[in-house]
Amino acid sequence: MPLALTHARYQLLETVRIPIAIFGSAFFPAAAMLFFVVPFGGKDPVGATFATASMVTFSVMSANIFQYGIGVAEDRAQPWDPFTRTLPAGPAPRFAGRISAGLVITYLSLIPVVVIAATLTEARIAPGAFLLALATVGLISVPFTLMGLSIGYALPSKAAIVVAQLVFFPLAFGGGLLSAPGAAPGFIESIAPYLPTRGAVELMWAAVGDHSVNPWSLVMLGVWVVVLAALAAWAYRRDEGRRFS
Repeated sequence: MPLALTHARYQLLETVRIPIAIFGSAFFPAAAMLFFVVPFGGKDPVGATFATASMVTFSVMSANIFQYGIGVAEDRAQPWDPFTRTLPAGPAPRFAGRISAGLVITYLSLIPVVVIAATLTEARIAPGAFLLALATVGLISVPFTLMGLSIGYALPSKAAIVVAQLVFFPLAFGGGLLSAPGAAPGFIESIAPYLPTRGAVELMWAAVGDHSVNPWSLVMLGVWVVVLAALAAWAYRRDEGRRFS
């Protein structure tokens, strides 16, 4: 545990030195809140609450895909990374520290969205539901963390930047994050249950309001977690083998 906390502190200090990383994760969801949710749905308490949950999911996805996908790829290019892999503590403290720091950054990136919802819309949430939503954020971070790790360990930094950008917006649009529950265009509603973003946002909708989760979306979210975990493990072992073969 102390080693994991040390690694987490190191990761957070690196991020604080370049705060644009947190700003970038928070910008698009906050901008979407200001330009779309506030003027068009801000007066409807139910709609504004669900829209805020969607933007929270948007922010969670953005923070994790980019910070792990690009951050891991950039770390691999530094001399420090292969050195840490030779230490007797093994990879577990580094992974635990990176994940812990990533969760902190994820929660920080949600602050603008929550503040905008609380001050500029009629979104309302009970204290118990708010705590449930906070816990749900940690849960839905899992598939996007694994996706980011897969990209980061499989690709060099320049390619990781491109791939992270290519997967980000299609997942957001295809998962229905920019529409109210059940209000997306027909073709979006058809493909959404098969994407991890849909299962994630449905969990957020259920946490903040009266929404019945589509069981198929949860099944597919579980499938995505298993597949992405296997992909991340394969990418890490392949990178490890290339460095020490």
